[in-house]
Amino acid sequence: MYQLKQEDLLQIPNLEFLANQVVEGFITGMHKSPYHGFSVEFAEHRQYNTGESTRHIDWKLFGRTDKLFVKRYEEETNLRCQIVIDASASMYYPENGLNKLRFSVIAAASIIQLLKKQRDATGLSIFSDGLSFNSQAKSNSIHQKRLFFELEQLLNNQNPQAGSKISENLHLLAESIHKRSLVIIFTDLFQSGDGDLKQALQHLKFNKHEVILFHVGDKSTELNFEFSNRPHIFIDSETGEKLKIHPQAIQQEYLQQFEAFKLVLKTTCLQYKIELIEAFIGNDFNQILFPFLMKRAKLI
Repeated sequence: MYQLKQEDLLQIPNLEFLANQVVEGFITGMHKSPYHGFSVEFAEHRQYNTGESTRHIDWKLFGRTDKLFVKRYEEETNLRCQIVIDASASMYYPENGLNKLRFSVIAAASIIQLLKKQRDATGLSIFSDGLSFNSQAKSNSIHQKRLFFELEQLLNNQNPQAGSKISENLHLLAESIHKRSLVIIFTDLFQSGDGDLKQALQHLKFNKHEVILFHVGDKSTELNFEFSNRPHIFIDSETGEKLKIHPQAIQQEYLQQFEAFKLVLKTTCLQYKIELIEAFIGNDFNQILFPFLMKRAKLI
């Protein structure tokens, strides 16, 4: 499938243009892949329902097809989607190249572009130690421009300092999203404090929301703990705490604890029927867009 080069992801300043490039490449790749039969066409009409107003029927289309279809308008939505981004300091790792936050922002912007094509409503929530931005889901073009503006502002923040209170903020979001929605979360799951992530995810499901949890990370260093064979100074990006240590001295213990953490997370997501996707910043955005599109197809 088509893949943008990392230098493009870092240098193209217009986020909406970049997201559109990602989506167009994804759709082109879908048509050329074994999944070419999967629907990635975006209808501009819906079937007419008996008894509703005939005001918006497309009579020209009726003349060609002998079937009644209603023109879609931006107020009409098939799906409400709330995109949630963890913007805490740990999401700015690694310092060089494409970091977790920029990856998440581009992925979120690409999903917004897909939702726009589907005439779906999109909301955006950004959090670290608190909710810094939270909008209800809407489908009009002015609202979508506002979302892109907020995402670009997030990318321009070069001095992240806050920790991440994931559980507290997910509880707040579960109460603030008033209508049943698809909630898409981008986070590295590095959490400050003692919040109970399991309870927070359960709260979202209790309120009838569908959830996709993208666990964003750097595969080589965060998953496999691969560092050069010399002492390193590790700095906690959210607390500033420093630890000088040889990576090989703790690699085995790190990997065991990380596997144990992932097992608990997978078990929780299975229990509450939450879709858990490992999203690695070195891979392309198909790992984000394809699961999203599959989930949307099940909900509509």
